[in-house]
Amino acid sequence: MLGSVSEAEDVVQDAWLRWSASTAAIAEPAAWLHRVVTRLCLDRMKSARARRETYFGSWLPDPLIEAASPEDTLASDVTYSLMLALERLSPLERAAFLLHDVFGVPLTEVAESLERKPAAVRQLASRARKRVQVSQKRHAVERTEAERIVTAFFTAVQEGDTATLSTLLAEDVMLQADGGGKVIAFPNTIRGAGRALRLLTGIARKFGGGELVQRTWIDGLPGFISRDYDGNLQTTAVDLRGGKVVAVYIVRNPDKLRHIAAGSDTART
Repeated sequence: MLGSVSEAEDVVQDAWLRWSASTAAIAEPAAWLHRVVTRLCLDRMKSARARRETYFGSWLPDPLIEAASPEDTLASDVTYSLMLALERLSPLERAAFLLHDVFGVPLTEVAESLERKPAAVRQLASRARKRVQVSQKRHAVERTEAERIVTAFFTAVQEGDTATLSTLLAEDVMLQADGGGKVIAFPNTIRGAGRALRLLTGIARKFGGGELVQRTWIDGLPGFISRDYDGNLQTTAVDLRGGKVVAVYIVRNPDKLRHIAAGSDTART
């Protein structure tokens, strides 16, 4: 709902406090919690939209490192491309789509959570579905093959290997990096294999390829955690189609990596 780990944790904490303070008997705990968490999220989304209007450079959702089973349906469905498509929806459309289409909450329960009539919620979900339909189309890649391609991509980027990168990048590849104005990151979306190739090899020549921390899956996409020449942490999620890299999502904003940095530092210790 929020695209932010810290804000999601705050919402869960607020919901827990309300649950703990409730003196009345709650007949349907799951429905009650859906309703409370949804309304808390809607309140936060209003202020989040205002903040993102002044956000420096590209905005990407906080990266979620795979914790569930690789076969987990929800983890494989909620990817960066879908999260970015959800950003184009109104808060109510986003809530209706996620609750009904992704989490499978009954329409009547969604209507109660959003304080709308079921017919209105059905329209909200339908509009949202149409707007994110293209982004939802997944390009199934066998897990081992996806990890092989991403490993080759990391090595080629690290070494500035133009020849290998040329074979890996799709012609319409897109690169986005989120530094939030706090660390160096290219602020605009890079589109096309030629521009992406010049950028990636240029970074390798100037700064080096960085240090691999961990190969992993990020928001349903294969990727890796690494450190740059200054030791700054970053995550890279790679979307694939037909054996080619079609999108690369790089998160460098340290505020969005605190939950990953803690685990990374512990592992190094």
